[in-house]
Amino acid sequence: MSDELKQLLVHADATPQFAQRLEFACRLAARHGAGVTALYASPSASEALPVTSGMGPGLAVKRENLQDTELARARSVFEQLRPEGLPAAWAEIHEFPLVSAFAEQALYADLLVLGQHGPGEGWSTLMPADFVETVIALSGRPALVLPYTSVKPDLPGNVVVAWKPTRGAARAVTAALPILRQANSVQVLSWGVDAWTADGGLDIISWLKAHGVRAAWHRTGTEPEKLGDLLLSRAFDLQADLLVMGCYGRARAYEWVLGGASRTVLKSMTLPVLMAH
Repeated sequence: MSDELKQLLVHADATPQFAQRLEFACRLAARHGAGVTALYASPSASEALPVTSGMGPGLAVKRENLQDTELARARSVFEQLRPEGLPAAWAEIHEFPLVSAFAEQALYADLLVLGQHGPGEGWSTLMPADFVETVIALSGRPALVLPYTSVKPDLPGNVVVAWKPTRGAARAVTAALPILRQANSVQVLSWGVDAWTADGGLDIISWLKAHGVRAAWHRTGTEPEKLGDLLLSRAFDLQADLLVMGCYGRARAYEWVLGGASRTVLKSMTLPVLMAH
């Protein structure tokens, strides 16, 4: 089936959150009979801090040694956590710009496992703050983003879908189908009237049912101004361990500008979020 999960791609770096992402991805892959590739991507010394005329050779060597140490640390985490019997591979990006190189590799994955941007130490934390949304936008692949603060997220059991009659939401729900089929409960949240739903026509609930997913639909009035905050609040109330939504935004002068709801969720998320553009 075209909506099966067969290949997961995990962003690897030297932060403690890599272990969280890898462990989660391996559990998800084992549930769905998929393979996992950990792709190491961290800013080079020259990208993170360009060499200046006053920089001595000793500092340059120290920077390179730090990078080597961080790479070795991440590789060690991968070797320690990779489960026996699970198809798992290690890969590294040495091409720059880093984000577009990662997005190119993302084309060959069914689902990306990325992490919310957070504080920390080392070159790895100098990744662009918009790494997640830019990779999603450039690759067109869905991504399951883990919150920075979560220690060990549960595999999705109670799922909330933020539904809008848009391409991004439809792509996100389609990508989430393998997960939705195995969920204990699926709750669909929507606001406003679906402008393109004819009397007796198709809707998200009937589409999900046709794909083997039974869901409850919570429809309310006009879409609120602070939709991102409300989505996170409702997901908490419904005890969700996964939020599925479209990643909305637009290209502007070589940068990806997020819509309000996507920006709020990526900044304030407290549960895993599966996003697609």
